[in-house]
Amino acid sequence: MVVADYLLAALVAVLVGLDRVALAQFMISRPLVAAPLVGWVLGNPLVGLEVGMLLELLWLGRLPVGAAIPPDDTQVAVAATVMALSMQSAHGLSGMPLVILCVLFAIPLGKFGQVFERLARCFNDRLAVNGQTYLLSGDFRRAGKMHLLGVASFAVASLATATVIVLLGSLVLHTVAPFLIGAVREAGLSLQYSLIVVGAAALLGTVNVHRGVSLFTAAFSGTLLVLWLR
Repeated sequence: MVVADYLLAALVAVLVGLDRVALAQFMISRPLVAAPLVGWVLGNPLVGLEVGMLLELLWLGRLPVGAAIPPDDTQVAVAATVMALSMQSAHGLSGMPLVILCVLFAIPLGKFGQVFERLARCFNDRLAVNGQTYLLSGDFRRAGKMHLLGVASFAVASLATATVIVLLGSLVLHTVAPFLIGAVREAGLSLQYSLIVVGAAALLGTVNVHRGVSLFTAAFSGTLLVLWLR
């Protein structure tokens, strides 16, 4: 990957990050959309689709609604895709084992998204106070500027999250990936389905139904059946 690729990925990270909270909320911020989008921009949408498939369910029940600030699954998806494509070009690694490895390293770093988004919201709280003052005084131009600055703060938070995940994740992966890829390849399907099952379990835990245990058991049994049939 060259510098232009990272700049394009940064642009996508900002775009989908703004869709997550600040702007239109067309749901392009969901991992199943964001990861293939950055993969397509970088020339390999299949890797992005694999990343999105593994991540989509993990935090689906924890949305950034109101005062809730969950881990930033959007930037985890973007960064994991960038790391996977970077590892492909740098070490010649490829396939689902590499994708799983990048996802596993990116997931815990999603906590940085909470930190940066909390900082952005605190900054925007001050902007809201200033904006209200400008509105009361009739200065609509400055009030509009406060609104744009609020959007910009979310953009910076998204870019910072993606950058930190890519930098920290790549720093470790470029060192350990050649040694771990064999073990991940051996565990391949088990890890792949485990992430999906864990995501389904986390989602069912947020569903307000009396048969959550039954639904989880059915999903888990179905996964075991698929593994057995293979």
